[in-house]
Amino acid sequence: MKTRQHAKTRQTGLAGFSPRRINDLTQNPPTCHESHGGSTTASKRTELLRAYENDLASVSVPHTVISYLLYTRQLLSWLDARGIGLGEVRRSDLEAYRTALSAIRQKNGRPYSVAAQEGKLVAAKRFFRFLARHGYAMHDPAASLELPRRDHRLPRVLLTPAEVNRIIGGIRESSPTGLRDRAFLETLYATGLRVGELARLTPADVDGGDRTLRVVRGKGRKDRYVPLTQPAAAAIDAYVESGRPALSARGSRFLFVADKGGYFHCALVNAMIRRRARAARIKKHVTCHTFRHSVATHLLRGGADIRHIQAILGHAYLSSTQIYTHVDLSDLKRAVSRAHPRGK
Repeated sequence: MKTRQHAKTRQTGLAGFSPRRINDLTQNPPTCHESHGGSTTASKRTELLRAYENDLASVSVPHTVISYLLYTRQLLSWLDARGIGLGEVRRSDLEAYRTALSAIRQKNGRPYSVAAQEGKLVAAKRFFRFLARHGYAMHDPAASLELPRRDHRLPRVLLTPAEVNRIIGGIRESSPTGLRDRAFLETLYATGLRVGELARLTPADVDGGDRTLRVVRGKGRKDRYVPLTQPAAAAIDAYVESGRPALSARGSRFLFVADKGGYFHCALVNAMIRRRARAARIKKHVTCHTFRHSVATHLLRGGADIRHIQAILGHAYLSSTQIYTHVDLSDLKRAVSRAHPRGK
C-alpha cells in the first residue's frame, strides 16, 4: 500500500505524456512468466532507445553514441532496481545516482575516476534533454544537475622532439605494415589528430599536392582542414602506393588499414605505438594521445599562435588548448636562470 501511495506521489514529478506511457517506454519488460504484455513494453523501450540513438548519431561520432547508449542503459537499470519509473524521476533521484556512482567499485576494487563519473552524468543529462525536447516529458529533471569537478591536470607523459624522431625514424622497413605505421605516426605528429579522426580518414581526404588533410565530422560533427608536413605527405604517398594494397585493403574505404584489412581501431593503434616506442627504447608510456599532447606543446614552443594550435587540434574552446600547451618545469628553470637576478 505504501509503495502505491509513494508511486502516486512521485508521478507528479514529470509529466509529458502520462507517467504510465513514459514508464511503459522505459521500464524493464516482465519476464516470460509474467503477462504477455511484456513484449509490447520491450518493443516500446527498444523504440525509444532507437530514437535516442538516431538523435545522438546526428550530432556525435560513433564512439560517443555507443558510450552514451551504454551509460543510458546503466542509468535505466539503476532506476528500475529502485522501482523508479522514468516518468517519476526527480532531480533528487539523479543526485542519488551521482552519489551512487562515486561509491561504486569496479571489478578491480577501484572507484570510477571523476572523468568516468562525469561521462555517465553527461550522458544522463543528454538523455533527459532528449526526452524533454521531443515531448516525452514537459521538463528536464537533469537540467540543473551539477557535474563532479574534474581537476585540469597537466599531461603526465610528453615526448621530446628527439624521442619522436627516434620512434618514427626507427621505422625503416619497407613492409606494408612498416609503411603504414610510419605514415600513421608522421600524420599523427604532423596534425595532432584524435585517434578516431585518423582511423576514419579515407584516401580522398588527403591532398598530397596541396599537403592538406580534411577531417570529416570530427568531434562535435565539425569538418576542418589541417596542413601536412612534407615528411607526412611523402609517407602517405609511399604507403598508398606500396603498402595499403598489400594489406587486403580492397573494398575498405579507410586510409589506414589493420594488418588483415580490417578497421584500424584505437586498441590496435595504441598497441602499434607501444611496440614502436619500445623498439626505439623509449621507456615512457606512449599512446596516441601522447603524440597529440606533444605536437601541441612543440608547436607552442616553436612560436605558433595558440589560436592556430586550437584550429589544428579541433578544439571548440581555447581553454582546452591551453591544457595541452602547458609550460613544463624545464622551461621555468631556463626562464629563472636567464632572468632572475640570482639565477646565474
